[in-house]
Amino acid sequence: MRWEDRGPSNDVEDRRGNSGGGSSGGGLPMGRLGIGGTIVLLVLSLVFKRDFFAGRGDVSGPAPTTQAARPGPAATGGGTPGNDTSARFTSFVLDDVQDNWARYPNLGVPYERTKLVLFTDRTTSRCGEADAATGPFYCPGDRKVYLDLGFFDDLRQRFRAAGDFAQAYVIAHEIGHHLQTLLGTETKVRREQRARPKDSNALSVKMELQADCYAGVWGHSTAQRKILDDGDLEEALRAAAAIGDDRLQKAAGRAVRPESWTHGSSAQRATWFRRGFDSGRIDACNTFDAAPR
Repeated sequence: MRWEDRGPSNDVEDRRGNSGGGSSGGGLPMGRLGIGGTIVLLVLSLVFKRDFFAGRGDVSGPAPTTQAARPGPAATGGGTPGNDTSARFTSFVLDDVQDNWARYPNLGVPYERTKLVLFTDRTTSRCGEADAATGPFYCPGDRKVYLDLGFFDDLRQRFRAAGDFAQAYVIAHEIGHHLQTLLGTETKVRREQRARPKDSNALSVKMELQADCYAGVWGHSTAQRKILDDGDLEEALRAAAAIGDDRLQKAAGRAVRPESWTHGSSAQRATWFRRGFDSGRIDACNTFDAAPR
């Protein structure tokens, strides 16, 4: 990806180097684990041959792939705030994604910029405590994205979903959740989940796939502006497939159970990202009316 070092974004809140502090609500609520979700749980399941996913409502997180990809910017969780390559890359992507939504025609609502919180190991949010095991996530309570840059090391080294555009996809997906909050989708889905608890997981899948599609819409804009390198699209598609619920369940030695999914299968995630990428339109991202595949 042909990105420019524009310095730290005004929308980055850098908490790296700060101590974690106490919890603001007793842990991150179920279903808000974000795109990286249960990386550590997956690793523990594989190493100790125990199902560390038991009782969790969210099984999102990357799994190994067999294809290699060129590495993205080196991720460093600490260091001087804003001075490492991965933080500067994150700032560029954050601004680029938000600038795209700010100028998107007929969005339906004014776009309000979100903050991205960089942290190391542990921090707090209005959704509860966040730590490195949580992975990147968006908290609708404070309308902020949370990211420990160490996640990109795991994405690249342990789960073989490498590349700068793979990392950009992760950030764009979380901002897609912010867009859902602005458009009222998040509130409607949570209301429906309370009213129809048996459909809670299926509704969560639809919301996650829509965020994948929104990430693809931003990806379309990068292609139009010719800032993608050869292979960038494939990097994003590999990353989307790597965090499919079916792949995670297989990697953890569990049976594939679609009724337990909260983020969608590898094929679904890649398909919806590609739909946004090919169309460049948010009206192509109506996962709620689409027939399940």
